[in-house]
Amino acid sequence: MRTHFESGATRQFAVRRKALLALRTAIKKHEEALLTAMHADMCKPRFEAYLGDIGLVYAELDHTLKNLKDWMHPERLSTPLSLQVASSAMHTEPLGVVLIIAPWNYPVQLVLTPLIGAIAAGNCAVVKPSNEAPATAVVIETILTEAFAKEHVLVVQGPGRDVGPKLIEPFRFDHIFFTGSPRVGRLIMALAAPHLTPVTLELGGKSPAIVDHTADVDRAAQRIVWSRFFNAGQTCIATDHVLVHTDVKEPFLKAVAKYIERFYGTDPKTSPHFARLVNDNRFGSVSAFLNDGTILIGGENDANERYIAPTVLTDVPLDAPVMQEEIFGPVLPVISWTTREEVLGIVARNPYPLATYVFSSDRKAQRFFTERIAFGGGCINHCLLQFGNPDMTFGGVGNSGMGRYHGKATFDLFSHHKGIVLASTMIDPGVQYPPYSSWKERILRFVLR
Repeated sequence: MRTHFESGATRQFAVRRKALLALRTAIKKHEEALLTAMHADMCKPRFEAYLGDIGLVYAELDHTLKNLKDWMHPERLSTPLSLQVASSAMHTEPLGVVLIIAPWNYPVQLVLTPLIGAIAAGNCAVVKPSNEAPATAVVIETILTEAFAKEHVLVVQGPGRDVGPKLIEPFRFDHIFFTGSPRVGRLIMALAAPHLTPVTLELGGKSPAIVDHTADVDRAAQRIVWSRFFNAGQTCIATDHVLVHTDVKEPFLKAVAKYIERFYGTDPKTSPHFARLVNDNRFGSVSAFLNDGTILIGGENDANERYIAPTVLTDVPLDAPVMQEEIFGPVLPVISWTTREEVLGIVARNPYPLATYVFSSDRKAQRFFTERIAFGGGCINHCLLQFGNPDMTFGGVGNSGMGRYHGKATFDLFSHHKGIVLASTMIDPGVQYPPYSSWKERILRFVLR
């Protein structure tokens, strides 16, 4: 792959465009297989699989194909007087061979979206799908094998524990893109350090939804229920817990119960619209949280099916495990508050969430929470929407990650930005050359000022 990249074979616009079109064709060909595989891996509903995985990939591909030529074009920059006579431009060039390590919760979108940017930027890529979604990983390999030559994009399968010793340690990648947990993210950084390989980490955290007394409570409940239980709660930017003003807590909880029943029926276990947890370990971790408060709604579970009903917890102590770890499952703690500062204190116990959602009709309250809480991105009066705009960069801050992508940001992430000054050979003021004199110093001070 390194030889292929250094030959210049991936640099031309026509090559990049052709590769992206081939990827789109292969995805379309195997779209039904992807939907079937995601259902096999975690009973992901067909609608959710298309919305959260395949549809977003098509949108990213179309956006990239539409704008790629402009992104590749050198950016003209102004040139200060001190550098005249000259012109300045910023050129983008591919990094080389990159590694993309994907998670299991959105096993199509979270592998192909960064890959689209890497290919658009002119790189070669090694792709590691998640072995926790094995059926989907097989289809992903089929798609990428059909779309790309193996020296352009190579798929590596196997247990996640093999990524370090078999991929990162022996080979020097030019960039590593990892989506997963903070714990594994730290390991990836440590493995990359000996090669001085830059790393993008897309992690997670405890993302709060804040509902104040001016919010449209019914609408807030509808959107929070959708956010929390989409993909059975296995979404890194899902509402992890709700902080609701005391004055509207009771009507909010009633509305939550209404929408859980409306979305999934009186017995969510039989609903075709509700997914399952991905494996037994995830089931064990999430089911343990059921003991961390009073179960107001749900709580039913079945280990054989890796099923946990959409569950709402109240009376949750702030030091309970469910309020210290990212839940990543269909359990929603609801905690009341009376002052804005109280909200800040609760969020500060798990700082730097990947997302924050503010439900309020008060502009001052919206501004207060979005400015005073450090988080990756979010919404006002909705949830999850920030992920769907290819013109809006996505990424974490602090413990929730580093680096941002989507659209042009992904192209930039996998590019080196090389500044070049083109100097004239026709005119040379000569001020910078020795011997130096007082009049040259006066000119120097003038042009630099």
